[in-house]
Amino acid sequence: MNKRRWIAVGIAAGLFICSGVFSLMTTRETTEDTSALQGLNALFYGSNTIAETPVVAGDETQRIVRLTLEGTIASTSSGGLFTSETYDHQRFLEELRMIQQDPTISGILLEVNTPGGGVYESAEIARELAKIKEQEIPMYVSMKNMAASGGYYISAGADKIFATEETVTGSIGVIMSGINYAGLFEKLGIEDSTYKSGALKDVGSATREATEADKEVLQTYVDNAYGRFVSIVAEGRGMTEEAVRKIADGRIYDGQQALEVGLIDEIGFPEDALSAMQQDLHLENAEIFTYDVDNTGFAATWLGSRLAEFQGLKASNTERILELMESLGTSDAPKPLYYYGGA
Repeated sequence: MNKRRWIAVGIAAGLFICSGVFSLMTTRETTEDTSALQGLNALFYGSNTIAETPVVAGDETQRIVRLTLEGTIASTSSGGLFTSETYDHQRFLEELRMIQQDPTISGILLEVNTPGGGVYESAEIARELAKIKEQEIPMYVSMKNMAASGGYYISAGADKIFATEETVTGSIGVIMSGINYAGLFEKLGIEDSTYKSGALKDVGSATREATEADKEVLQTYVDNAYGRFVSIVAEGRGMTEEAVRKIADGRIYDGQQALEVGLIDEIGFPEDALSAMQQDLHLENAEIFTYDVDNTGFAATWLGSRLAEFQGLKASNTERILELMESLGTSDAPKPLYYYGGA
């Protein structure tokens, strides 16, 4: 064998040995936080727990936390430092719960950049944000490139909402999409052989034409989710539901349009929102920090990534794709979404 092949064999052998050693000598903590690492795993990768990172020094008894919601809102499992997705749903929920337990936090700046996502996942976030609001912790939202549909759903209850003139927001509504192959099957001579206990058991089936009863069931389901969306916006923005429905026909707005119809409060970037919060709440001397996953950076390397996969700490690409499909639905099993571009 040539030199390159010997090197490749050596690397493969090293990975195999390291994987075996790691599996024998390391374990996960048997606590509620099942993603926490200890032993050699913690030494090589980091603890994989959420840690605070100070951004601006200041009064530690009155602090501002900067949160970021980036990417599609989907129920992905918490991979922490082992995930390549920009949005980690379980981690974000954990951050919101940490805020509820921290009496030193006097303000939240939430930076949002998302087209929305799952109805259930958006509701989970809104529930945690409602608990924070009950504790009278002010929250300002800064919409970046996009805060549409579910992105607006979770933003609506903020004390103040900022967006740039270029921000895409709105898209208030629900979408549930599927593909019907009944006409194609008929042309190809393929028959649907489905046995069911009731006429609506296969509602939304891709292999037969939708009946009027099917359409009524699915439309009612979507309308109910839409009604909850409207209620969230009406309560958060101090508007009547009738007023919200007039502007919530699914259309998108840029930042200036959103300001004109009352969906946001001011035009500005994240730093403008932060400055306004500091002035409005007299937090000019507050410490500012973010939440980050404690890690050594090793997991981001090629070797670290391969080892994490061998140990089962990191999901494969196939597993991540399947998880995302299950969360957002497929053409065969559509789900209602608070999502812009969900067709």
